[in-house]
Amino acid sequence: MIDETAPVLHHAAHIGSRSGAGSRAYAATGGDVPVNSQAANDFEIPGLAGPVEILVDRWGVPHLYAGSQDDLFLAQGFNAARDRLFQLDLWRRRGLGLLSEVFGKRYVEHDRAARLFLYRGDMAEEWSAYGEDTEQITTAFVNGINAYVSLCRRDPSQLPPEFATLGYEPAFWEPSDVARIRSHGLQYNLHDEVARAFTLRDHGTGVEDLRRRREPAPHHLTVPEGLDLSVIPDDVLRVYDLATVPPWPDAAALQGIDGSNNWVLAPSRTVTGRPILANDPHRAVTLPALRYIAHLTAPGIDVIGAGEPALPGLSIGHNGNIAFGFTIFPIDQEDLYVYETDPDNPRAYRYDGRWEAMTRVTETIPVKDGEPVEAELWFTRHGPVIHEHPTRDAAFAVRAAWLGPGMAPYLGSTGYMRAEGPDAFLAALRRWGAPGENQVYAAADGTVGWRPAGRVPVRPNWDGTLPVPGDGRYEWDGFLDADALPAERDPDQGWFATANQMNLPPGYPNDRDTVTYDWYAPTRHHRIAEELDARTDWTVEDCVRLQTDTVSLPARRILPLLADLAGDDGLTARAIGLLRHWDADVTADSPAAALFEIWYRRHLRPAVFGKALQQVVPDAERAAALARILPADDPTSDPRVDLDLLTGAETTLDPGTLLTTLTAAVADLSALLGPDPAAWTWGALHRARVFHPVTALHDGPQPPWASVGPAPRGGSGDTVGVAPYGPDFRQTTGATFRLVVDVGSWDDSVAMNSPGQSGNPDSEHYSDLFATWAADGSFPLLYTRGQVEKHTTRTITLRPPAPATTQDPNGR
Repeated sequence: MIDETAPVLHHAAHIGSRSGAGSRAYAATGGDVPVNSQAANDFEIPGLAGPVEILVDRWGVPHLYAGSQDDLFLAQGFNAARDRLFQLDLWRRRGLGLLSEVFGKRYVEHDRAARLFLYRGDMAEEWSAYGEDTEQITTAFVNGINAYVSLCRRDPSQLPPEFATLGYEPAFWEPSDVARIRSHGLQYNLHDEVARAFTLRDHGTGVEDLRRRREPAPHHLTVPEGLDLSVIPDDVLRVYDLATVPPWPDAAALQGIDGSNNWVLAPSRTVTGRPILANDPHRAVTLPALRYIAHLTAPGIDVIGAGEPALPGLSIGHNGNIAFGFTIFPIDQEDLYVYETDPDNPRAYRYDGRWEAMTRVTETIPVKDGEPVEAELWFTRHGPVIHEHPTRDAAFAVRAAWLGPGMAPYLGSTGYMRAEGPDAFLAALRRWGAPGENQVYAAADGTVGWRPAGRVPVRPNWDGTLPVPGDGRYEWDGFLDADALPAERDPDQGWFATANQMNLPPGYPNDRDTVTYDWYAPTRHHRIAEELDARTDWTVEDCVRLQTDTVSLPARRILPLLADLAGDDGLTARAIGLLRHWDADVTADSPAAALFEIWYRRHLRPAVFGKALQQVVPDAERAAALARILPADDPTSDPRVDLDLLTGAETTLDPGTLLTTLTAAVADLSALLGPDPAAWTWGALHRARVFHPVTALHDGPQPPWASVGPAPRGGSGDTVGVAPYGPDFRQTTGATFRLVVDVGSWDDSVAMNSPGQSGNPDSEHYSDLFATWAADGSFPLLYTRGQVEKHTTRTITLRPPAPATTQDPNGR
């Protein structure tokens, strides 16, 4: 049922002057965009063949109705720019290496790095890799963005306030921008293999086995023949990170993902006898939201859901025939190549017994208030050179599958979003390139299933867990056939769930057809499976509750250790009692949750790993090894390892360590929240607050819309409702977008997109969903025209330009 009483939360709009200087750019649409300024709801758009209606509902979701798909995708681009223009412009500038043009010389290094990781192949091959009309769709979409840019240049009052604050105008786009930019995707596993190399280099395999669990087990590390680990410098990934991590708040979390959840329920598992699909991707908690919800309707398409606002189409949602959603399936699509370089010419590297010259590309980076910078970009046959180490006669380059044709992140969804059923959906997935995804689907005929998608490099003589020499001994041999990956259709148990856990079935030949050995811990999946398997009367509301579930399985395993523990003082004894009577639910209002998180993460884990390291490294190396496992800037660990150390058969944990660490945690929490446990709550520490990129880009006083929050939050990095946090306890990642689809009764589906649908601080939908999200709520995702019209709060009409009128010589 649709909640007719669901609140509409309003944001106090920021009103300010909007003007700015811009740079020359190409306008694909041509001409100005006339606007009815009285209502600002009627626009004439060059390139349209017919009118397009955009009905914006009370939750800020635009429902677009067009007479053709060309008009629809043009309108989608115009509407995306209407709500997210600054976000779009910043996405394009970062991806193309054009930040310095408007923000100055401090971003030149970022721009050079970004240009290293652009797609540089043939564009005809690129477009054909996705599908027959992806170029046409993208061109229409970009024309729509450019139409809105033209409008804003003609009428600066239409500009969102960021441009006035930062003093520039938005630029025009080319269709190729959408496909060439690759650095916004989720990449695997370059960081994993380099971190592993450093640990082996400095501490050995014993410490590495404590740092990270590899699956499928058992897996034995083998350093590739010819690889000298000592030659790899600590900052080898600096340029790579400059290219792939945006230089503004919460950017590191944008790339340091903490997983996602999705599941499908067959009719036999639901109270209605209809399938249900649920999906909650976990990305950085940002302002504006990473994703944008829209509804796209034209002959041959009627799809609703979410995608990234800079891309045409939608990647998660449903089309009235089939629902679809994804989580990361962490295919290893990257390798670090280590080269021996010519002592007499460091831009030549040994390959196949001879010196091979690197390729140089020179580009000009425009710089605001400064001279343009000539940037030299160097490439080997494997990919961009990210570091040179002439004193060791070495250089380093990245080979990345996602730099090849057809690999622009998420652009492949233009094919499957229009699938009429499971077979067509699965056929479209064969074209999917990057990133690797667990795709789940549910159709109105009752079919449910799972299919991983993405291109898996074939490594004939190594497994991708470590860097390799770039001398020709370690080369990819194409990609696995898509059908070589496992799949599931109509599973016997009536459900299928993924949470980035190792889900290769028993018998899958990962030693031969290696997907990866770097998977996320199965904690969230274990909890989801426990719940899904226990019932056959699931509802949409139940799925929302499971998406936001805050039960900690690590807490469940650890709490029994306190059964016989006695405190040395009254406060510690009281704290032990608090934990003993706790249900392991990490809710925002829980005193015990606050105590457990402080104890487990700040005190118990370091103590347990410290004990384990006694058996692995000398005393003098223990502190450095512990810092490798629990780095100060990101003190997370692999729960597969620490829970085994805490509760496994070979644990060395003793009552003294439990008591000492718990006493220290009580003192720690008392300093943070006071000495009275009755006044402790997890939400008093653990909060969500999001910051706009303007906080990093603007040196002056910050505008009032530069942040939203804070709000108390439950959960942790171990719960289904994932909510990891940094040293300041601020939530870093999570499911700001959530979707639950009632397959067949489409209007009964629900969604969430925090902090709001719009990225324009002047909009009432800029942060109107933040409080509802923080309270684990949702809103109706309306689909049928009748229901949409009942909840429409604004109607926008886009029309073709009126034909020019001429007057005859007689004045008629």
